Amino acid sequence: MHFRHLLHSFLVLTIWMLADNVALSQDIHYSQFYNSPQNLNPALTGSFNGDHRFTLSHRDQWRFVPVPWTTFSGAYDRNIMPYHSDKHFYGVGLNVNYDRQGDSRLTLLNIGLNGAFHKLLNSKNIISLGANLGYATKGFDTKSLTWNEQWNGEKFDPTKSSGEAFQNTERVNYVETGLGLNYRYQKSARTNLDLGIGALHLIEPEVSFNGDKPTKLPRRYTFSGVGNFRLTESLDLQLHALHQIQTKYNETVFGGLGKIYLDQNRGRELQLHLGLGYRTSGSLIPTAALQYNAWYVSFNLDMDSTPFNDALDTNRGAYELHLRYIIKNVKPFRFKNCPIL
Repeated sequence: MHFRHLLHSFLVLTIWMLADNVALSQDIHYSQFYNSPQNLNPALTGSFNGDHRFTLSHRDQWRFVPVPWTTFSGAYDRNIMPYHSDKHFYGVGLNVNYDRQGDSRLTLLNIGLNGAFHKLLNSKNIISLGANLGYATKGFDTKSLTWNEQWNGEKFDPTKSSGEAFQNTERVNYVETGLGLNYRYQKSARTNLDLGIGALHLIEPEVSFNGDKPTKLPRRYTFSGVGNFRLTESLDLQLHALHQIQTKYNETVFGGLGKIYLDQNRGRELQLHLGLGYRTSGSLIPTAALQYNAWYVSFNLDMDSTPFNDALDTNRGAYELHLRYIIKNVKPFRFKNCPIL
């Protein structure tokens, strides 16, 4: 049996075990977590400078093995200013994630609604509480897998029986829930800080593919911080960090971006962002982004240095692409602007 087939089999088995026993492999894993706010913390819903925010995200990894792991996310959120008070506002949003992994085509689709309440303590401090409610479905395709029983001594024969009995196992559906808390300090439009705590999979839904072996999806806790600081007229510094805990799994991602203001004229506003991050599992994350008026696009590479990559003599890990568009309505005099500058 060739090494490549053994490697494929090992990776498929690993993914199967993760999916059936702890299901950690299916959680969203963006290096640019700050560009997918509703996946990070529902309390960030509606917290932005504008009225309507649209985001698209894509991550692709492990394609060189090749057992690819592909993630797509799309989200929309908006803020709502009440007529009767300038001491609070609301955020509502919709978030969709699609994830596909490996030879078994292990897929996850979840659709979630997010809501947040933002309380203005004063002109510089905001406390936000958010909640998530969603539906998720997860499954895999047994027809794309090969098994030992299908080896005839010379090659794999797909007409032979796999010898495996899958009982009520190819798809599970469950409800997603989450809560989040965020504190925002805002000195100005270019100097601000967000500190947040989130708890996802709050009710720990049943996700096992094996009905005889019940398995719950454990809670995932996120601790995040994103700060933007004006250094000069044409330069800002963004610092960001995320720590996630899910049973035995824990991981930290941190880094920084320099934001260069190439043009600050209204209607031609242009920024170039360049930065570097690090994931404690062993990834360097060079990142570049462009922002032109309401449009923003960002790209990064994950350059991995792990025992697995060392064994294959490569540092390839993943790439991500994020796109964002924000609409700012022209408000009549009787409407208030969002306090997020």
